[in-house]
Amino acid sequence: MKYFKLPDLGEGLQEAEIVEWHVQAGDTVKADQLLVAVETAKAIVEIPAPYAGVVAKCFGVAGDILHVGEPLLAYEGEDDAGTVVGRLEGGDGSQADSFCVGAAPSTREHLAPRATPAVRLLARQLGVELGSLSGSGAAGLVTRADVEAAAQTSRDKFGGEKLRGVRRSMALNMARAHAEVVPVMIVGDADLHRWPAPRDPLVRIAQAIAVACRAEPLLNSWFDGRSLTLRRHAQLDLGIAVDTPDGLFVPVLRNVGARSAEDLRQGVERLRADVRARSIPPQEMMGATLTLSNFGSLFGRYANPVVVPPQVAILGAGGIRDEVVAWDGKPAVHPILPLSLTFDHRVATGGEAARFLKALVDALEQPEA
Repeated sequence: MKYFKLPDLGEGLQEAEIVEWHVQAGDTVKADQLLVAVETAKAIVEIPAPYAGVVAKCFGVAGDILHVGEPLLAYEGEDDAGTVVGRLEGGDGSQADSFCVGAAPSTREHLAPRATPAVRLLARQLGVELGSLSGSGAAGLVTRADVEAAAQTSRDKFGGEKLRGVRRSMALNMARAHAEVVPVMIVGDADLHRWPAPRDPLVRIAQAIAVACRAEPLLNSWFDGRSLTLRRHAQLDLGIAVDTPDGLFVPVLRNVGARSAEDLRQGVERLRADVRARSIPPQEMMGATLTLSNFGSLFGRYANPVVVPPQVAILGAGGIRDEVVAWDGKPAVHPILPLSLTFDHRVATGGEAARFLKALVDALEQPEA
């Protein structure tokens, strides 16, 4: 048999949930024929056949979660009992024998538990202790089904529904951010009385963020906390948080600083429409260098938005409201936009964050060109 594994679906997408199979065992498929629809943290993706053949087996059913590199489909013919489908790690974290279909039991059975890296990752994500499981696979191999069964037992005791798709990914990403980032928040207000009415702040905020990135480029960076490596970005690719009934999506508005206001406005509308239709390509939700949460369009003044690695900053924009301010020594009523900047203090100093926010506010308070 020849095994087709779940391919790498792009940056940061290491797992996918099966939505619907388009083929079944016994079907003859052609190259590029759609095999299965899967849902990632980014979007629903259709996976095509890499080559023609007869389907011997489909791994998983709707609702199952597969990791990159795990078998997705088996083709009949080309009897290859030694096809490698993963590498095992012993209980001490060392590499054990390769797991091959039909392979003989490992001579290192004393290393327990035995599981592929993908299964170990799944166990960590679901909070399952591998050492407490008896593997149902060959030679005591702990399988994905073993881990999921243990997690389901725990959920049954707790009650409630299992998170799926975007919400599951959000839960994992927020837990990762909480564990890794050292967040600090700074807030400020922008006086928008020079703006013409009606007010449409999102594009202006995006342009102001680009100005602030030129003033303090460090906040437009990625940081790897494991290697203590900082990657600075020459252009602003801005993630725009979009709230939907399915969860939070963050499509990316590319090269903000080099585009006109009208071009940015059209780009935002296109991204929003694609998110609502769940038709946005995965690559359109990858690679943001900084994120904007425009929560004020719903409700709220200030917030504590969460920085998601590898980014080092996120800006929250609250709701615009008329407030009494001192202007030319007299009280006046002006529209005020509250802003909340969260930054990773492992990377940026308070001074750099303050200068960034000041540059952003100064840009916002200018009259529209």
